[in-house]
Amino acid sequence: MEFHALGVHEIAAGVRAKKFTALDVFNECLDRTIACESKLSALITVTADSGRAQAREVDAGIARGEEMGLLAGVPVILKDNMCTHGIRTTAGSRILGYWSPPYDATVWRLLSSEGAVLLGKANMDEFAMGNTTGTSAFGPTANPWDLSRVPGGSSGGSAASVAAAYTPLALGSDTGGSIRQPASYCGIYGLKPTYGLVSRYGLIAYGSSLDQIGPFTRDLEDMALAMQILAHHDLKDSTSVAKGNIDFSLPMGDKNGNVNLKGKRIALVKDFQDFTLDPPIADAMRRVLRVMEEGGAEISEVSLPTVARYAVACYYAIAASEAHTNLARYDGVRYGLMVNTATSLKDMFEQVRSQGFGSEVKSRIIAGTCLTEPVRSEEYYVAATRVRTLIAAEFGKAFEKVDAILQPVTPSLPEKIGESDEDAMKGYESDLYTLPVNMAGLPGLSFCTGYARDSGPVPGFPSEPTSGLPVGLQLVGPRWSDKNLLDIAFELQKVLGAPQIARGGI
Repeated sequence: MEFHALGVHEIAAGVRAKKFTALDVFNECLDRTIACESKLSALITVTADSGRAQAREVDAGIARGEEMGLLAGVPVILKDNMCTHGIRTTAGSRILGYWSPPYDATVWRLLSSEGAVLLGKANMDEFAMGNTTGTSAFGPTANPWDLSRVPGGSSGGSAASVAAAYTPLALGSDTGGSIRQPASYCGIYGLKPTYGLVSRYGLIAYGSSLDQIGPFTRDLEDMALAMQILAHHDLKDSTSVAKGNIDFSLPMGDKNGNVNLKGKRIALVKDFQDFTLDPPIADAMRRVLRVMEEGGAEISEVSLPTVARYAVACYYAIAASEAHTNLARYDGVRYGLMVNTATSLKDMFEQVRSQGFGSEVKSRIIAGTCLTEPVRSEEYYVAATRVRTLIAAEFGKAFEKVDAILQPVTPSLPEKIGESDEDAMKGYESDLYTLPVNMAGLPGLSFCTGYARDSGPVPGFPSEPTSGLPVGLQLVGPRWSDKNLLDIAFELQKVLGAPQIARGGI
């Protein structure tokens, strides 16, 4: 049996029913990982030995007749900015070296308590700063659909590993699109939950008021199952919110074969209409809108002028300022990389940070340092936080009239590896569709609409798998509407189909 092709709920049910063992599942998924990894480089650390030990514990518990959790024997992958007790955690940076945390992130504690088995830690842009997974100190990750292209970032390793079926579930973090954009590029589902719904305790911080952990899956029922476990109030995270009224265990959508979106109010953003989209993205927007209309949804427009004009600039002012503060702790004294050639304490700090950080991280630290200087703080950082309040209010007003917004994740398909190095502004331009969601703390779900034919225009979106790249869009909703976004996507999946498994270079 090809266990790597199964979903989360199928593996857990099979292990609990003794149809197969957790160890058999883990070993087969590990074989798949090893076969693809030389092409993709999606992982920084493979946890083969500890993963097998966890799988054996699950099997032993079943043999003793114990009641097993919702994720019994399910292999999972974590982005390498989530702390795992005794397992190297790097955040994609040299400066953390071989640091092994003395504790687990809450998200891993929740998953493992339900019987999940850790297969590895995923590659990522250094400290989550990037959108290609190309700024990792451990080298770039390749897109599993086209090895010459980027998988997106910063959670590119997590997305690529789920798309290539290393595991059916991985976690990433989203500070400005780092779950939704790689999910779109890799052709799977990626949910950036409402800020405060999932604990960030044990997440290595980039921008603390923007960071949010969320899941990647190839199946919406698996996504709901993961969120049922992860949406958990955590006293260790002061931003965690107790929201007991989101029940992800409820069945999704209408189980009959017809798309039923009656009563759903979906909007397009009027202020985004003049921006250029590549043909496959524009075609996908038209097709999904048609499916929604035929399913009974009410389509309208909302206006977000402040978002369109100011969100990107204000985001970078806030993110860089918070990064400057969060990364001040890496000084060679308490974490990771150390040097023995320093002649003074100041020299040690300079050597460690010069050798440990990559150029993208350094540039954002410098920008944050400038923006938070006393003479500039009021003009830039404080002003950006005030505009952020306006942005949240603008979204709030729009969601008084609609249930969700349909919009692109990016204006184009994934670029060639190294292409963004030649034009750094290209990555920033594509941020318009993702960053505002983090600014307002909203949920956003990236979903696959189909596959472009050889990366060119899509004549009618073939229903059969092709050699083309996946084409993703996203749904954005008001705070705490995460389950509603899954319900809408479930209805769309009846026409669009479920994500396919990528070849992964083999």
